[in-house]
Amino acid sequence: MKLLNFTIIKLTLFLILGIILGYFIEISASVSVIFSVLLLLILAVLYLKNKNQFRQNIWFGLIAYLAIIQMGVLTVNLHDQKNHKSHYIHNIKTKESDNTTITFRISEVLKSGKYYDKYVIDFIKVDDKKVTGKSLLNIKKDSLRKLLKVDKAYVVKTDFKTLIHPLNPGQFDYKTYLKKQYIYHQLFVNYSSLFLVTSKKTTLFGIANTIRNYITSKLNKYNFSNDELAIINALLLGQRQDISEEVYKSYTNAGAIHILAISGLHIGIILIILNYLFRPLEKLKHGKLIKACILIFILWSFAIIAGLSASVTRAVTMFSIVTIGINLKRPTNIYNTLAISIFVLLLFKPLFIFDVGFQLSYAAVFSIVTLDPLFYKLWQPKNWILDTYWHTFTITIAAQFGIIPISLYYFHQFPALFFISNLVIIPLLGIILGFGILVIILAALNALPNFLAIAFGSVISWMNNFVNWVAHQEAFLFKEIPFSMLHVISFYLVIISFFNFGFRKNFRSLRLLLLGIILLQSVFLYGKWNKPNKQLIVFHKSRHTLIGNIFNNTITISNDFDSITETTNNIIKDFKVKHQISNSVKESIATVYALNDNNLLVIDSLGICNADSFNADYVLLRQSPKINLNRLIDSLQPKQIIADGSNYKSYIEHWEAICSKKELPFHQTSKKGAFVINY
Repeated sequence: MKLLNFTIIKLTLFLILGIILGYFIEISASVSVIFSVLLLLILAVLYLKNKNQFRQNIWFGLIAYLAIIQMGVLTVNLHDQKNHKSHYIHNIKTKESDNTTITFRISEVLKSGKYYDKYVIDFIKVDDKKVTGKSLLNIKKDSLRKLLKVDKAYVVKTDFKTLIHPLNPGQFDYKTYLKKQYIYHQLFVNYSSLFLVTSKKTTLFGIANTIRNYITSKLNKYNFSNDELAIINALLLGQRQDISEEVYKSYTNAGAIHILAISGLHIGIILIILNYLFRPLEKLKHGKLIKACILIFILWSFAIIAGLSASVTRAVTMFSIVTIGINLKRPTNIYNTLAISIFVLLLFKPLFIFDVGFQLSYAAVFSIVTLDPLFYKLWQPKNWILDTYWHTFTITIAAQFGIIPISLYYFHQFPALFFISNLVIIPLLGIILGFGILVIILAALNALPNFLAIAFGSVISWMNNFVNWVAHQEAFLFKEIPFSMLHVISFYLVIISFFNFGFRKNFRSLRLLLLGIILLQSVFLYGKWNKPNKQLIVFHKSRHTLIGNIFNNTITISNDFDSITETTNNIIKDFKVKHQISNSVKESIATVYALNDNNLLVIDSLGICNADSFNADYVLLRQSPKINLNRLIDSLQPKQIIADGSNYKSYIEHWEAICSKKELPFHQTSKKGAFVINY
């Protein structure tokens, strides 16, 4: 591949490999430093020894690539605050029951949950010891309290709560997600337990939050609806916390969610506007340099205000490099520009590589710059309007080839009408952004005419209604598509080999294409062969019982709910997608489940069981039955006792103590997760 002829692209690929190795393989920081120094010394010796022909020396190249891999490993270690002695994890009490006095500063305001307002906090002190590190803060909702502000410092006495892995198979692993943000614990408090303390420290994020709050307060004076204001905040300020679930779901199902995340599309449009506004500076001496510096300063100021998310940071980094190249008349190659931006970003934020937005953003851009020229050449209409929409369509299709595998892996759905949303919205996005920037500036200066605010609100409202209409064409929305990492790899191999064959119609390209197709088919066959056939699962559901029994590609669902909630639907949906199960039926909860050579006895709140005439291998206790567990164990001699989420905590603790004395395995779903029996 010609792409691999660019040195920076190869170096970036090896850096990514090093970051992945550093994340999944625990290598101490000291070992990483030693290996890095050693490889750099060897590299220096080889360079000095063969400096006239070092490019032809295979050993220099090999050591250089190993050094870049090691740089990736070292970068992961250096950015992980747990490796620093000052990190709070080295200074907290081991027992969660011990109350600890914690001083912290608000770092980020997150989207509130159903019961809690959520924040990311930076620790200042644990008891009387200065520490570093961050955590997730959950504060019980109080309608009379305003959300906390970034940079404000507080003291609270509470416990560190360990993050837990998902309790049901197939569910989103929030613990792993937070780990990639260097968050390892969470706190649960009430607003009344917080004590504000004086703090003179002001961060860039605090200043940015103040600016956003000021702009929002000015916009609130006009008659924007909640949904309109939420979209304005997302498009222009990078804040999506206030977008309602309904609106967010509509944009997702319409294939237009990328419009709400500030990315290369938004930054590119803003750069075009700024480039035009500051063009007069080019007439000055060193005007191009001055203009480039101003543009880069504005772009990065905007990135900070927008919260420095992965997509924003990526886009601003890339367009900063493009700005330097254009204004200094330096030739730039788009692939080199992308690779440089990835390399620089990952040195400062190595775990961006696992960020979904980061992956989708770069996959889309690589796909657009590679495939869009091919699609656009198929037809070049002379009419300006037709040409605009045709080019928008080709860009949209090209981007989809890059992001479909990643989207299916993370979201398991495909909106077939994505091109309609993009054909309508993207050509107008430049106007919306330009209009929006003007509205924000005028509102901040208290000079926004009411008719202009009404007009802009109407545009946003129309866009929301259009997206909602597209999202409701459910016949074109394909959901619950099973897609594993093996599917992603094989799918990309097919896409790359297909277009490679289109470029070079030779036997080698055809062989690669056929190999990709065979690999993709093998992955699908493996998924069908590897799915569970006979399996019973006691899922964890707080305050309720949820049982799934799989047989012949069908899961029989038994529960005690008055109505199926969205959470319950998601538990079953995630499980079905992960294990590629097609069908589901519903039945009431049985008293006995015959599982070939094993039997599961279910004892509910009535506590009724005929122990004399029944041999139970497993006993499921649900709805807090008032039973004599000692007598039951002696009578039935089960292999294991299971307690699901429907039981009282005090009952579970009592049963666990009895099982511990009798040395009988006890499974509590609220701690250990779903219980699975293969039969």
